Amino acid sequence: MSNPVGIVLVSHSAELAAGLRLLVEQIGSDTVPLATAGGTDDGRIGTSYDLVLTAIQHADRGAGVVVLPDLGSSVLTARTVMEDHPRTDVTIVDAPFVEGAVAAVVTAASGADLQTVVTAAKEARNVLKL
Repeated sequence: MSNPVGIVLVSHSAELAAGLRLLVEQIGSDTVPLATAGGTDDGRIGTSYDLVLTAIQHADRGAGVVVLPDLGSSVLTARTVMEDHPRTDVTIVDAPFVEGAVAAVVTAASGADLQTVVTAAKEARNVLKL
């Protein structure tokens, strides 16, 4: 089996990113490289360019990386990092933060390729809860 796609969770809150990481680790697999970029460099609410860049590097095992931001400036910060460090194998995904992360990790744990993981995360938007 080849290396799994890595997943990066970008949030305004370090606690939110860490909590989601705990959830997807239990649902998914410990074989999927996961990294979080939550909060600012000094622990406040916000998003850190350096934390996002480091998280992408940490999650990268050579099969590509899916970046899932939560909202607002986390999207802008992730996009800026990717514009400054363009790579064809790193993709920011417009998906619900929790549902998209679960779908991405479960799919990555199955050994799916980058595009399949991206599609799974995006399709999480269409899953009805009721």
